[in-house]
Amino acid sequence: MALPAAVAAMAGVGLGWWAPQGLVELWSLALLLLLARGSWRGVGLALVVALTAGQVLLAKGAELPLGLLRVDLVVEGRLESVEEEGQLTRLLLRVDDCRPLTDESLPCDRLRRVRLSHYQAPEMSPGERWALTVRLRPPGGFANPGTFDYGAWLWREGIQATGYVRSEPPAERLQPGGVSPRGLALDHLEAQQLPPLTARWLAALTLGAGEHLTREEWDLLNATGTTHLMVISGLHVGLVATFTLLMARGLARLVAPRHWRLAIWPWWLAGVVAIGYAWLAGLQPPAMRAMIMTLVGLWVASGRHAPGPWQAWWLALGLIVVLDPLSVWRPGLWLSFVAVALLIVIWQGRPRPAGARGWAWALLRTQLLLAPLMAAAVLLAFARLAPAAPLVNLVAVPVVSSLLVPLGLLGWLFTPMPALSQLCWWLFGRIAQALIALLELAVAWLPLWWPSPEMIVPLALMLGLIALLWALPGLAATLRVGGSLLLVPAMLGLTEPRQEPGTLRVRVQDVGQGQLVELRSANYRMLYDAGPRFASGFAPLAALWPPGQRFDRVMVSHDDVDHAGGVSLLAEEHHVDEFLAPRGEAIGVSFTPCHRGQHWQRDGVTYRVLWPPEDTAALSSNDRSCVLEVTVGRQRLLLTGDVGREVERAFLLDVERPVTALLAGHHGSRTSSGPQLVQSLAPRHVIYSTGRRNAFGHPHDEVVRRFRRAGSCQWSTALDGAVTLWLGKAEDSSIQSARVIPWRHSGVEGGCHAVESPH
Repeated sequence: MALPAAVAAMAGVGLGWWAPQGLVELWSLALLLLLARGSWRGVGLALVVALTAGQVLLAKGAELPLGLLRVDLVVEGRLESVEEEGQLTRLLLRVDDCRPLTDESLPCDRLRRVRLSHYQAPEMSPGERWALTVRLRPPGGFANPGTFDYGAWLWREGIQATGYVRSEPPAERLQPGGVSPRGLALDHLEAQQLPPLTARWLAALTLGAGEHLTREEWDLLNATGTTHLMVISGLHVGLVATFTLLMARGLARLVAPRHWRLAIWPWWLAGVVAIGYAWLAGLQPPAMRAMIMTLVGLWVASGRHAPGPWQAWWLALGLIVVLDPLSVWRPGLWLSFVAVALLIVIWQGRPRPAGARGWAWALLRTQLLLAPLMAAAVLLAFARLAPAAPLVNLVAVPVVSSLLVPLGLLGWLFTPMPALSQLCWWLFGRIAQALIALLELAVAWLPLWWPSPEMIVPLALMLGLIALLWALPGLAATLRVGGSLLLVPAMLGLTEPRQEPGTLRVRVQDVGQGQLVELRSANYRMLYDAGPRFASGFAPLAALWPPGQRFDRVMVSHDDVDHAGGVSLLAEEHHVDEFLAPRGEAIGVSFTPCHRGQHWQRDGVTYRVLWPPEDTAALSSNDRSCVLEVTVGRQRLLLTGDVGREVERAFLLDVERPVTALLAGHHGSRTSSGPQLVQSLAPRHVIYSTGRRNAFGHPHDEVVRRFRRAGSCQWSTALDGAVTLWLGKAEDSSIQSARVIPWRHSGVEGGCHAVESPH
């Protein structure tokens, strides 16, 4: 029954996500047929489908209606988390009540969870109830190939809106935070005179307070493949349950020496302690998942009417999906279950190791077999590979499981005896420092690798095959060795695909209300603009590439923050051979002035600056924008910055025809893309670099209609995400977007978009 129930739960999630027409009617009809046949098992499965589908449908229906954009709302709720970032505070609010400040808008009473930014916030703590005046927007994020999907993260975390807190009327505290065991434990940690590193790692490892770790520590854990050790996972909950079980069975042996093996209460006590520990850690999704898997594992190990390992695997999966259907979108769920599945394959049917040496070898072998499969799973989930992970985990897993977690928990157990508690935590801190030093050494030797998107699936498949070759029982040694000797060289032979000379990949990145274009040929890489920097200090450029990238040239059209906001980050974290910008602008770094007449050629691609003139004193900042023409064979791209219509007319005669693609001036504002430019150039593709639901109304309806009359295909980063254009690959250019599903077409001419302003 476990397998059908898990499949029914997954089917319900899928139906709730796709929500086909007639779903309720079809389910009702199926339920009536099952009742008529007396199939109570089928009725139960149908109810599981309805339960999970209903939860997903409710989550989708709770998203903020578009009609409430830029409307002041009053929300009341309890703070789940408070994170301070300088003058900015990030809030996660569990909403109890939501209403418009005025009674002239749509209701928002379905909202249940929102993420907010609050500038210069008053003193706020998790658990407090607040009334806040906010402006919200539906959940969403940038869509760029190979980058973190913020919109998907919001969805799987059950966050139905994001926004910011208004300063007027001021925020009001409705109720102080209640006293919780976890809060008391964190307060106790703060009161101890512990080194900051010890306090942070204790909070994370024993209480699941991962938010106490610094960004640098998380980056180090990601780079070494040890992130799984720092969240409350099956390792931590399982250790607590195992320790409790051993102590309880030892006590049972003392109390009833002849019948201690039949005692049931030690197993129940271990389960209760596992539940209590997960609850103490906040019962967040990883802790809840670990708790359920531990409880099912205890049932299997007890042997009392217990299911087999695979039945238990399906049972745990089904229970988690029924209780939290959004966990299906969380990579952690699948990483956990893939690891457990491989453990079942490795251990099922094998004799128990004999002696300490036997157990040591068995655990070492298990860790070695887990390494390639978990690397493959992480690669598919996060598009990154930590080469140091297999070797580091051989040391880190025993250190964390056998030393750090037990010492941390013993410190809590000895809280009534401060001397012993401090001793445990002093040893904990020393071992944590040594572990961090080891991780830093490993990263310096084998840094984190971000393979190209084309390499991810082949590399993951090869890693998974190697894991299965050595994990599956019954395979001949020649097959294991021979397969590995074929797969390992094949993996090492995978290389980044190289572009052919004479081709150019143009990617208009999705950076919100701003502009950043990457131009890449076989041996040359250039940026046109650096994207915005928001009031919070975040620059979208930071999410596009890991540090250490090399750019031959960065041309900043002008110094507006939506074009030049990422320049400082480029200079700090990447290698840029040369910056270009208009004379008279200030972009924060030294640069070579761009001016009409400049040109250069790389890899068969010609770059030509059409504007501004050398003397820019009489021009506004927008009209000084560097205008760049890029030519590959007979295909041509034109980038015009924020110049207005008069400037367009000034360089229009210098533009060679035909124009394959045009990045619309000033994000599609009506002050640019004048009738003369549109009619004269009639570009095949027009791309608008705009923010989703931006307040400026970009692209303007008048501009959209003008390009439509000229027969141009129109694309917008607000709707399509990053837009990638290939020039020089064939007689005609090819274009694709990050958001559009390949087999769906919309707009004019089938494959083009009829972009409309949301205003």
